Amino acid sequence: MSDAPPTAMVMAAGKGTRMMPLTANRPKPLISVAGVTLIDHVLDHLRHAGIGRVVVNVHYLANQIEAHLAAQAADLDILISDERALLRDTGGGLIQAKPLLGNDPFLCINADNWWTDVGDNALRRMGATWDDARMDVLMLLVPYARAGNTQGRGDFEMDSDGHLTRRIAGTNAPYVWTGIQMLSPRLIVDPPGDVFSTNIFWDRAIAMGRCTGLVHDGDWFDVGYPAAIAATESALVSG
Repeated sequence: MSDAPPTAMVMAAGKGTRMMPLTANRPKPLISVAGVTLIDHVLDHLRHAGIGRVVVNVHYLANQIEAHLAAQAADLDILISDERALLRDTGGGLIQAKPLLGNDPFLCINADNWWTDVGDNALRRMGATWDDARMDVLMLLVPYARAGNTQGRGDFEMDSDGHLTRRIAGTNAPYVWTGIQMLSPRLIVDPPGDVFSTNIFWDRAIAMGRCTGLVHDGDWFDVGYPAAIAATESALVSG
């Protein structure tokens, strides 16, 4: 695959607990950084990559997200995966949205991160890197030292062939997941229930040696909590 995949999913259903009190009356994807809402930032990157079909899942204050998308994203083919009746977590959200995602590998992006590109669009780089013969997951990673506002200890180790393994308990891992990944639909099967994390799918792919990573060349920031907004804006201004 030489270009970005044709379809992307944006995870926008969560309650934004880490972002309280800013999410008391608006959903996290409509929080702004540098004057741009988080979901518009994601959509702008998708447009730049040439991706025109976008699935967005909704639950918390879903009407606000739907109204925003109707007004701001008329140039995109946006499909809503409605989780109003039950918030399904990320894995369950993928299962529910699968009929909308098609049969090809697709991007899945969390709406609480902010990234800049250096050189080619990162989403196109992911499409160019994808190898269907050996991948079910391709994660965009940043080195821990360049992970802006991260509050964790890193997520993954990566070998010379790009295969990922989990951080060893009690240690720091060299790479942080950006919240951006590319997935094969063949992995999105056999749910353990209605509500579960994508970690279930990742662990299956890791066990089969089919979970891989790509290091992002640009900047990346976790913007999932209030203090991270001003810190990110300051870093963007300073370059």
